[in-house]
Amino acid sequence: MKNWKTLDIISGLFISVLLVSNIVSTKLVTFYKFTFDGGTFLFPLSYIFGDILTEVYGYSSARRVIWIGFISALLMSVNIYIVGKIPPSPEWQFQDYYDVILGITPRIVLASLIGYLVGNFSNSFILAKMKLFTNGKFLFLRTISSTVVGEFLDSIFFVLIAFYGMYRGRVLIAIALSNYIFKTLVEIFFTPITYTIVNFLKKVEKVDWFDRKTNFNPFLLKNNSLPSNGEVSES
Repeated sequence: MKNWKTLDIISGLFISVLLVSNIVSTKLVTFYKFTFDGGTFLFPLSYIFGDILTEVYGYSSARRVIWIGFISALLMSVNIYIVGKIPPSPEWQFQDYYDVILGITPRIVLASLIGYLVGNFSNSFILAKMKLFTNGKFLFLRTISSTVVGEFLDSIFFVLIAFYGMYRGRVLIAIALSNYIFKTLVEIFFTPITYTIVNFLKKVEKVDWFDRKTNFNPFLLKNNSLPSNGEVSES
């Protein structure tokens, strides 16, 4: 098993982005005529971290982190729900505000988790497969192509589950399109930074991971071992 030097740092940032974006997604904002939830500002970074995880550490490591993020967000949602149901102290007069702002968080998290799982696994799978097809070249093409698919699925699942019945169909379409366009543009804009981080991490880890023998089952939580399940080329 490869002893990664930086995987814990990238994983921590990935999960932090997921949790924060879930909470702020309860607010709808309008920015230059685009309407989207507040989490849209930060959540695209999770796809960038997802690209980095798959490109540097391999699909199996990315898969493991995706599931850790899922469990973390689920734990957060359950805790927020339970605290909201516990009777407040007489001195605390903000229960109504708590219910209004965080009361829909479990639904938002459910929507985010389903969209997140579908989108991130699609993103990671496509990126890993395209890396094999291109023999590790054209990183910009691989990150953008995988994001186009992953973000589309993520946006559709998230908006329908999170906001169906709360807003009119026209508003749902506007939210979904705004989410998708904005998130994809963020990925494109950050491509040079993604290149820099990926190249730096590959030098630090002294590895360039190719998922030639990887089992892509999203429910398999065991990490690949270097000799049997993955091919590693020294960078």
